[in-house]
Amino acid sequence: MDRSTPLYLVPSEYQQNNNGEFIEAAEPRLVYCDLRSVSRAEWSDAGQHGLRAEYQATMFAPDYQGEQSAELILRGGRKRFSIYRTYLGRDESIELYLGTRVGESSLGEP
Repeated sequence: MDRSTPLYLVPSEYQQNNNGEFIEAAEPRLVYCDLRSVSRAEWSDAGQHGLRAEYQATMFAPDYQGEQSAELILRGGRKRFSIYRTYLGRDESIELYLGTRVGESSLGEP
């Protein structure tokens, strides 16, 4: 398996700043994965639940710490996706299914 694609796992922790706004408490953490498009069946199933499934990222399972979002650098821009499903595989691997809610943009900050 080619785990050479950089994937940034976004922590789910927030803290309140001096202006009363909630911001992410930690920086996204870099891991490496094997990135693939989702299957047609996965795309169809996710669509029935209001999700736009886009990618399947397979990575070393101990690197995943329950994050609910991930960022990819695609075509020069950084895009954020929700991790809507996980699947624990063989050989200490885990599959993360990345997508967005229908009508939601995945564009993030560069």
